[in-house]
Amino acid sequence: MTAHRPRTADELLTKLTELGIDHQTARHPPVFTVEEAKAHRRDATGIHIKNLFLRDKKRRMWLVVVQEDRHMDLKRLARFLEAKHLSFGRPERLMTHLGVEPGSVTPFGLVNDHDQQVTPVLDARILERDPVFAHPLRNDMTTAIRGADLLAFIRDCGHEPEIVDFDRMAKPAEGR
Repeated sequence: MTAHRPRTADELLTKLTELGIDHQTARHPPVFTVEEAKAHRRDATGIHIKNLFLRDKKRRMWLVVVQEDRHMDLKRLARFLEAKHLSFGRPERLMTHLGVEPGSVTPFGLVNDHDQQVTPVLDARILERDPVFAHPLRNDMTTAIRGADLLAFIRDCGHEPEIVDFDRMAKPAEGR
């Protein structure tokens, strides 16, 4: 794995512009939870997300991006991803692979995963309505982009996201 300096929010926004991706960014006080984020919104319609940086016993890493109110059962998710014992990645690993600190986890962090060590998993629902709101590598800003542009960005970073219908996964009788 090659060491790289993590990109800044300004560098990320410049990259989005260079890719021809329309984006709007708003500043707000730092937020660390979905509840805190909701308290600072200004009637923003679209899809607000939460992001889980996970690792399994085989040291595989995932960035799971879901609609903010979705409950995630890590045991069921582990079975679905065919992973053994999913747990949250440590802050040092988060910084190493996505270039962000806890509270700032975002699909935009894939810009810092130069060796493609993290597998992105996207909730199909977040691609159903625009815009998608995500932190631009820091938790005192939120950037809005179209879902199709989020996919294009992730692919430009060298990742092919797994798009999952988590509504289907949530039904106990159904498997993968």
